[in-house]
Amino acid sequence: MFGLTPVKKHEVAQTGDVIDFYNMVDSFFNDRQFPMASLKNDTFKVDVKENDNEYLVDAEVAGYDKKDIHINYDDGNLLISVEKKEEKEEKNEKFIHRERSFSSMQRGIYLPNVIESDIKANFENGVLKIIAPKSKEAVKKTEITIE
Repeated sequence: MFGLTPVKKHEVAQTGDVIDFYNMVDSFFNDRQFPMASLKNDTFKVDVKENDNEYLVDAEVAGYDKKDIHINYDDGNLLISVEKKEEKEEKNEKFIHRERSFSSMQRGIYLPNVIESDIKANFENGVLKIIAPKSKEAVKKTEITIE
């Protein structure tokens, strides 16, 4: 008689000589055993602050170089994108191990009424800091009367 074997997701169940094949495949791509599989869903953390004069954006992009980061502002949207290509190439054609990786992430933030020419960015210790000054004429508010 077969006994009941509890099976947790991402763990291989083995009963005698029989292995739960589908659970084994699922387990192979588990984040704990294969951490690179989840990177496509990950993104970098962003903090956005606002005061009367400007927007302050802090983005954590540790592991990237300044040359890997691109910032664009278009029609009220600030787009921060990072892209990293790594290729470890050996001259010896009889290599046993060869690695390549590519990662790309981006975040878009709506920042209205910004003086585009005065946006400043600084990158230090894995943190990208962006200061986007607000335009003075767009700060005014109008109250709408309900009819």
